[in-house]
Order: sequence, then structure tokens, then C-alpha cells
Amino acid sequence: MKDATTTPRGRMAALARAELTLLGRSRGTLFAVLFVPLVLPFSLRGALDEKDLAEVGLSVGTVMLPAAIGFSLLFAVYGALVGVFVTRREELVLKRLRTGEARDAEILAGSALPAATAGTVQSLLLAVGCTVLLDIPAPPAPHLAVAGLLAGIALCVALAALTASFTGTAESAQVTPMPLLMVSMLGSGVAVPLEVLPDRVASVCELLPLSPAIILVRGGWTGDLSAYEALGAVATAVAWTAVAVFAVRRWFRWEPRR
Repeated sequence: MKDATTTPRGRMAALARAELTLLGRSRGTLFAVLFVPLVLPFSLRGALDEKDLAEVGLSVGTVMLPAAIGFSLLFAVYGALVGVFVTRREELVLKRLRTGEARDAEILAGSALPAATAGTVQSLLLAVGCTVLLDIPAPPAPHLAVAGLLAGIALCVALAALTASFTGTAESAQVTPMPLLMVSMLGSGVAVPLEVLPDRVASVCELLPLSPAIILVRGGWTGDLSAYEALGAVATAVAWTAVAVFAVRRWFRWEPRR
């Protein structure tokens, strides 16, 4: 009988368990993963004008729920994984893993699995919590919300590995994710819904990396996303993920940059 660690699934599971143990020991990362995405969405509550939202077919709930999931993707998955990849590289963990049986994709996927799982669970809990607290009806198109969440997680993992490629130290890993975090919060419909932006600005913002995920999640709860718009969002998400994966294969560094 084969040892579980001799299969790709077993090797990734072993890496995920080890990474989960290390995640539990890092209080800063644990705080960013578990608490920041829970607090930030409710900071938007006071800035939302229900009358203005109603004019574009939205409500406080259909704005805050996608925002909560967006913050979870950005902080629990993307931001946390940049630090994980950089730290493991600088500690020579990634270099040692490459000398074993694990392939490059298995190493990255296994290392990313705890954060991706945490982001998924957190997003589901946020969806349930927002639905109850904000009195949002059940989503008329749940498949769109699921597609948006999965697309967002896949993209954030790939972008985290890409950002880590150009991050020199564990300390700078707290800074290098900031450009994408800020652009996504302001332009991808997380903090400001695209529906309230001028049409030309919204058309450009729809092409940002995280925008498709937020569009699909919001469309799942509003039910007003056409098949054409949904396919366009999926195509944009797939294109960004493919570009990020290609860039990671080309530029990801497995040894310390210094």
C-alpha cells in the first residue's frame, strides 16, 4: 500500500498541515486572517446612503456582503499568503522542499491551502452573518456567488505568489501587497460599488483583477446580472489568473533574494 505522502494529494496535505501549525503560531498573521476582514466591512456602514444605493438597484446588504467577502479575499488570502511565501523562501523552506518529491505546484498549493480554506470558511460565515443581520433575502443566483468566491480565491493565491516574487524580505511583505489592496478596495467594487461610478470609470474598473469576483458575488445576491455579463466576468477572472500563473512560473524565486 502506498504511503499517503508519496501521492500529490498526500504531499499537499502534509504541507498544508505544517503551514496550518505555523499559521497558528503567528499572532500577527492570525489577526489579519481572522479579524481584519470581519471588522472592515462594518466600517463602511456609516458611509452608505440608502437613497443613492436604491437609485442603482442596490441596498446596504448587497453592498456590505460582497465587501465583506472582498476584504476576506484581500486580507485572509492574498495579504496573508504574500507573507507566507516570502517568509518560507527566506527561511530556505521552499528550497529544501524542492529537493524532495514535491513538485513546484504542489509546494505552492500546499502552502496556500490553509489560507485559502480560511478565506472560504470566513466568506461563508460572513455571507450567513450579513444575510441574517442585514435582513438580505436568499440569493436568487447562488451559482454566481460560488463562482465569484472560487475565482477570487484562485486569483488571490496566484497574485500572492507573484507579489512574493518581487518582495525581498518578510518585513517588506507588509508593504508590497498594499498597491493591489488599495486599488482593489477603491476600484473593484469592494468599498465603492461600481454601479455608483460614472459609466466610463466603471467600465475600466471592471477589468481590474478582483472586480470579476465582486461582480459575480453581488450578482448572485441581486439576481440582475445577465448571462453575457456573467460570462464576461468569468472570462476576465480566468484571463487574470492565467497571466498571474504564467508570471509565477516565469519569475517566482525559490531562494532568498539577498
